[in-house]
Amino acid sequence: MAEQYKRRRGDRRDGRLLRELDSLHFITGIIYPNRCDNEAYISVKVDLTAMNAYLARKNEEETDFPYTMFHIVVAALEKTITLRPKLNRFIANCNFYQRNEVTASFIVKKKFSDNGGESLAFIHAKDEETVDTLHEQLFKKIMNCRSEETGDSTEGAMDILNKMPRWLSKTAIKTICWLDRHGWVPKSMVESDPYYSSVVLSNLGSIGLKCGYHHLTNWGTCSLFCIVGEKKTAPYFTADGSYEMRETLDLGLTIDERLADGYYYSKSIKLLKYLLEHPELLERPANEEVDYDHH
Repeated sequence: MAEQYKRRRGDRRDGRLLRELDSLHFITGIIYPNRCDNEAYISVKVDLTAMNAYLARKNEEETDFPYTMFHIVVAALEKTITLRPKLNRFIANCNFYQRNEVTASFIVKKKFSDNGGESLAFIHAKDEETVDTLHEQLFKKIMNCRSEETGDSTEGAMDILNKMPRWLSKTAIKTICWLDRHGWVPKSMVESDPYYSSVVLSNLGSIGLKCGYHHLTNWGTCSLFCIVGEKKTAPYFTADGSYEMRETLDLGLTIDERLADGYYYSKSIKLLKYLLEHPELLERPANEEVDYDHH
């Protein structure tokens, strides 16, 4: 069992201050203080052949809440972030922090209509998380989100600020932003805020839109955003020039380029793609290593 980390001065409630940084990264956080100024964009094309077969097997007996492509994407991202911990870092107030846990968030549409309400699903992953335990957690979260009475702490706080006189609400918001930079915003205000998660996902494919990219925000701590596009067919060529059409999925990732170098990100994306094209590996614990370098 891993030794329990003891919180030290300078740590935040949601992350450990990284004191062992090399000089380049230490300076980077100071001269480039804003997350939105350091966005990098990465596209990933996934062959869905293996995933489609896997989902067909999983859903032979699962009828109440079928496994979906989106569930596999969430599980693969959680495992990738667990095995590639620099993806779970964030910079706040010019300091680097290692997040205490892996979390994922996404919006749940209560009803597919122009006036349909939205709610937030916030997932807390454990080291032993598998696609099956995630599936159970997603079922509970999504069913709860689609109940009419569901709200979240962030929305409640915004409603209060919106009812104040403008001069007072602006002053309050600026104060809260200052608290945010130091990690002092009350937990009750941000515990369901998507921009305090490891990764935010947006499933544009579920509403018939192609893949794109989403900006990061200076508010909160989220340093990774994933857009899931709609499925499409694409040609896969062989060495002799012949090809076959396969169903594919495009992902658009927005990352904070200050957290790691290009080589680290390249290996992380390679792992994510490998997991999505070998989804049976997601039945193993999230912290179990995967041999993907030679594939």
